[in-house]
Amino acid sequence: IVFYAKGKIWKLDITTLNSAEIPFEVTTQQLVSESLHFPQKVYQDEFTARMIRQLTTSPDGKLVAFNAAGCIYIKELPNGKPQRITTTPDFEYEPSFSPDGRYLVYVNWTDELKGSINKIDLVTKMVNRLTVEKGFYYSPKFSNKGDVVIYRKGEGNEESGFAYGANPGIYTIAATGGTPKLILNNGIRPQFSADDSKIYYQGSEGDKKAFKVMDITGANKQTLYTSTYATQFCPSPNGKYMAFTELYNCYITPMAVTGSPQDLSANNKALPLNKLTRDAGTYLHWSKDSQKLMWTLGPKYYARDIKSAFPYADGVPDKTPVVDTNATAEIGLRLKTDLPTGKIAFTNARIITMKGEEVIEKGNIIIVQNKITAVGKSTDILVPDDAKVYDMGGKTIMPGMVDVHAHLRTSPDGITPQQSWSYYANLAFGVTTSHDPSSNTEMVFSQNEMLKAGNLVG
Repeated sequence: IVFYAKGKIWKLDITTLNSAEIPFEVTTQQLVSESLHFPQKVYQDEFTARMIRQLTTSPDGKLVAFNAAGCIYIKELPNGKPQRITTTPDFEYEPSFSPDGRYLVYVNWTDELKGSINKIDLVTKMVNRLTVEKGFYYSPKFSNKGDVVIYRKGEGNEESGFAYGANPGIYTIAATGGTPKLILNNGIRPQFSADDSKIYYQGSEGDKKAFKVMDITGANKQTLYTSTYATQFCPSPNGKYMAFTELYNCYITPMAVTGSPQDLSANNKALPLNKLTRDAGTYLHWSKDSQKLMWTLGPKYYARDIKSAFPYADGVPDKTPVVDTNATAEIGLRLKTDLPTGKIAFTNARIITMKGEEVIEKGNIIIVQNKITAVGKSTDILVPDDAKVYDMGGKTIMPGMVDVHAHLRTSPDGITPQQSWSYYANLAFGVTTSHDPSSNTEMVFSQNEMLKAGNLVG
């Protein structure tokens, strides 16, 4: 058997099990760049939330609502301080304003009660649960009259479980609550047309994503667009424009409704198209009058009037449009880092230290708040009188492991449960730090901030 180990090539005799190095030389030229190293602060009392999710703008353009670290916040533009909409320990996702801006509908989640569609009065702070049945709920939006809420009910996933996932589909419910009405048993991201006579939603056509429309009864379905790479379709309320995201960037083009589906792509040549972002953009949405288009990238909020977003509205411009990368506002949410209190002493433990191959057969470890302040022999390390003591006789304590190629679970539907089984499983096996080289960017960084804020254990 020939194999690689310790930077060398080896051979193993399968009869004697003796191994030997296979010597070899290679003449080559390689470009080796100098490694870059940046100092990293292990702990800070506060941090700026950078993974701002599901942001939406109020109809009057004065407020934004968004999810960060598992909770929904409201911010007054441009420089207001973000405030939570509730004080509950529940997780909150996907806010959407009522047409008059007084209410928000959103998804509420607890692991025990599962999800629900809730409505909060932003003036009185009173919360009304619209759905009664436990379930997996997504994408609630008001009708333009404000009397109906449309949403999607999911079937569950391996992160949050599958119980209470029966009868998935697109539903409507009165804005005051009541009996939900199933409109369609498939589709995602439903929303009403400007006159509330139609429902737009996303689905699929073969291996392509599709943007579709149907009557409010679920009849007369029609596919308007298909796309290989578009992930969000965002029609303007006046029906003139289609904004969309493709491979992380945002684009806008005239909305063309014909008898057959149109292919939507950043490479389209049939209609004028403008790229809105240089690097990326998320959560495209329009102002009520279709005169502004908004999106986010991390902690930055962008708003562009239609002439800036689509300079082809009045004909071909003299110069090729240049992407404007200036943010309209910074979200500026500061969160406190979770910090335990008190002192803990692990006594009489066998301790594998990080000092070479040193092993202390009977030692003590003292922890104050979030720092290990002392490690040594039991005879050398005194236990503070005010410490909570754990006798670890017969047990071995070792440094936490760093998994440099980990794949922790993230929810495919964007809702993180309060207890993530993959995080608990890794902790149980001694992994205290992980690096995931391939994960859903939005979810993995969101969960990182949930961990730092103490909203998630991992």
